[in-house]
Parts: sequence; structure tokens; C-alpha cells
Amino acid sequence: MALVPCQVLHAAILLSYCSILCNYKAIDMPAHQTYGGSWKFLTFIDLFVVTMFWSIYMYDRELVYPKVLDNFIPAWLNHGMHTTVLPFVLIEMRTTHHQYPSRSCGLAAVCTFTIGYILWVFWIHHVTGVWVYPILEHLSPGAKIIFFAGGTVIINIFYLIGEVLNNYIWDTQKCIEERKERPKLE
Repeated sequence: MALVPCQVLHAAILLSYCSILCNYKAIDMPAHQTYGGSWKFLTFIDLFVVTMFWSIYMYDRELVYPKVLDNFIPAWLNHGMHTTVLPFVLIEMRTTHHQYPSRSCGLAAVCTFTIGYILWVFWIHHVTGVWVYPILEHLSPGAKIIFFAGGTVIINIFYLIGEVLNNYIWDTQKCIEERKERPKLE
């Protein structure tokens, strides 16, 4: 029996709820300390996917997700790829303390990743003659440079926001825990 979309969605919600309940502190597993290694800090830039996709989609759907795709990709799967990223990033931000590298190293890694992805998009176009994102067909070469430069700036801003929020949330959490551990003076 195949799973129907609502069963998949219910399973995803249940798993995310369970991960919140576990809060990563209740289970001491080596995988929690090594999963993603030093690259875990890149997860907050997934907000870029949500922001860019839905911004362009609202402006002109055909530029990013043509209607013809509805015949192959159901709406629930589209949301799985472009919407559910947001709640999972927020859940992870609240349940996992990320050790960020120095700001210059982190931004260099984000820029390297972004440039690598941009080069991959251009390589696919070079080999197949088709842009993976239809919006690129409508942009002049100069507009493509501005589009990708703007995207790189936005990704770096999201990285910095993620770093600031991570430090705020986990410094606040640390202060609360320290207050609870302090002996009360009577």
C-alpha cells in the first residue's frame, strides 16, 4: 500500500514533534555531536530557498515553477521542497546549538558554496542548453550578474542573522540554566 500525501505530512509532523520533545539533551548520542560537523552552520541559509522561491513565485510563477510541472510534481511535494524547510530550520535553531567558525571563515565558506552552486547552474546550461530556473532565460547577462550577486548578498545576510540568533538563543538558555544551578541564598 502506497503512502498518500497526507500520511507523509503527518509522519513529518510527528517526527518533528518528537525531535522537539527529545530536545537533543535527553539523548546523549555521538551522532548528535558529529552530524554535519563544522558545516552545520550552513543550515540557516536554507531560508534563502524559501524566500527566493516564494518571492519569485508570487511575482510570476512561470519564472520559477511553470504550471506544466504540476503534471509531474504534486502541490504537496512542492511545499515539501520549498515551504517545510522553514519550520525545520526554526526547530533546528531552537534545539541545536551550533558552533559557528570565525565570521570571516564562515562567510568565506558561504560564498564558496554559493559560487560553486552558481557555477553548477551555468555548467548545466552549458551542457544541456536549458536553465534549471526559468527566470534565467529572461535575464540579460548583466542582469544575471546582478541577480546572482544579490542572491549571494542575501545568503550572507541570512548566515549572519543565523549566527546572531544562535548566539542569542543559546546565551539566553545558558543564563537560565546557570540561574537554576546557583544555590539560593537565604
